[in-house]
Amino acid sequence: MAAASNQLSEDQFLCSVCLDVFTDPVTTPCGHNFCKKCITEHWNVSDRCQCPMCQEVFTTRPDLRVNTFICEMVSQFRQSTQQKARSSEQQESRPGEVPCDVCTGTKLKALKSCLVCLASYCETHLEPHLTASGLKRHQLMDPVENLEDRMCLKHDKPLELFCRTDQTCVCMLCTVLDHKMHNVVPLKQECEGKKVELQKTEAETQEMIQKRRLKIQEVQHNVKLSEEDADREKAEGVQVFTGLKESVERKLKELITTIEEKQRSTKKQAEDAIREMEQEISDLMKRSTEVEKLSLSEDHLHLLQSVQSLNIHHPPPTKDWSQVSVPPASHEGTVRRAVSQLEETLSNMMKTLVEVKMKRAQKFAVDVTLDPETAHHDLILSGDGKQVKPAQVQQPRLPDNPQRFSLCLYVLGTQKFSSEKLYYEVQVKQKTEWILGVARESANRKGLISLSPQNGYWTIWLSNGNEYRAGDGPSVVLSLKSGPQKVGVFVDYEEGLVSFYDVEAAALIYSFTGCSFKEKLLPFFSPGRYLDGINSAPLIISPVGVN
Repeated sequence: MAAASNQLSEDQFLCSVCLDVFTDPVTTPCGHNFCKKCITEHWNVSDRCQCPMCQEVFTTRPDLRVNTFICEMVSQFRQSTQQKARSSEQQESRPGEVPCDVCTGTKLKALKSCLVCLASYCETHLEPHLTASGLKRHQLMDPVENLEDRMCLKHDKPLELFCRTDQTCVCMLCTVLDHKMHNVVPLKQECEGKKVELQKTEAETQEMIQKRRLKIQEVQHNVKLSEEDADREKAEGVQVFTGLKESVERKLKELITTIEEKQRSTKKQAEDAIREMEQEISDLMKRSTEVEKLSLSEDHLHLLQSVQSLNIHHPPPTKDWSQVSVPPASHEGTVRRAVSQLEETLSNMMKTLVEVKMKRAQKFAVDVTLDPETAHHDLILSGDGKQVKPAQVQQPRLPDNPQRFSLCLYVLGTQKFSSEKLYYEVQVKQKTEWILGVARESANRKGLISLSPQNGYWTIWLSNGNEYRAGDGPSVVLSLKSGPQKVGVFVDYEEGLVSFYDVEAAALIYSFTGCSFKEKLLPFFSPGRYLDGINSAPLIISPVGVN
């Protein structure tokens, strides 16, 4: 009957009054079917009792009863319609999803896979495995592809066990044939162990990810700091060179004004002299004319009387121009003096700039102490590790560990630095010899040592009381206006920069630039030789900002 109902159309189960599927269907004596409620209400409002379909009139209202056969057919039709609706609602399998192996035409998405049947089923075709007693015992799992890969190729049995000896999945027959006496456990047990390992691996992976994220943040932070430094340097550069440009333009203007004023003064002096001499020439020419005229006169009386008035033996007063001179204006030294003033201005600007840089470097002050394990045995260190001086007499030899300087009077700081900026200050007052700087951790500490960046040392030193040098391989002579009493050491690891400052004068002593640091750096010190007490004063690591 169910098969028959599937062949019937929906029109065969529609009431001609309400045009919907029958509810409590009844049959009239003429053989037509209606909902019981529909035909009853129709007759209640009609004058005659007749069939709405064939118009047959009934003399008496028929006694209508529910037609059980049609009622059952309608119920099956409703179930079939609902099942079709549910089937149509199931998703079609998409790429990457497991399709149903039973569906023909459009493949629906599988809900489960059977390890016994080696097939995957959608909701409709899975129903027998949920209801049939024989199929209920089959092992179902979330849908997977290539179920044949889960079968033993040799015995055609499900791979249900894991051989720890051979590290492979096996079936039940394998354990008694090919893997006899091996350490075999259920897949679930092995998976639990593997999951623990995977969780550990995941934790390690997450830790690695976190480290890299932190490193990214560090790099981004360094880039930000670099951008801020670059912006600050550009701003300072613009300020310095703008000031220098303005100073040059001002000095040039003053130079031109000075030269022009001097030239105007010379010109005025010459013009005044010329004007005065031209006036005298005019007076003399007038006298010359009168004398000439008189000398040609034939009137003796007039001539004698005029000569008396002209006083020819006493010429009119004039200036002695032989001692008067208006030499060309000399501008020698004017430009030199202007340049000298400009140099002084530039020097003051440089001093201000160095002061700013040194104050900025002091923000990276670190606490440095001396490492006795590295000190040569003829050096004396203070208990707090802040002072070192040469011994007056030879000291007992200390254990020659790999860290200790064996021949040179050197000592390193305890602290090691990398990927950062650092600054510290050392007092060198009353000393005639000393060496300061930083050293690479792996730099040689045995025998004679040549202090140069190639050997892992970035240093400056004082020798003979007044000779300052930088160990830049070869060494560079430093011209200092005065000897520093306290030296500041600044290192920018990332920038590859080591700078030395005269703290009290706020002056740059020397800078190593373009350095390539690839390992940790340590502060480096040498108080020099005792020299009969002349150089007995200690090097003192001083708190930054304290005089």
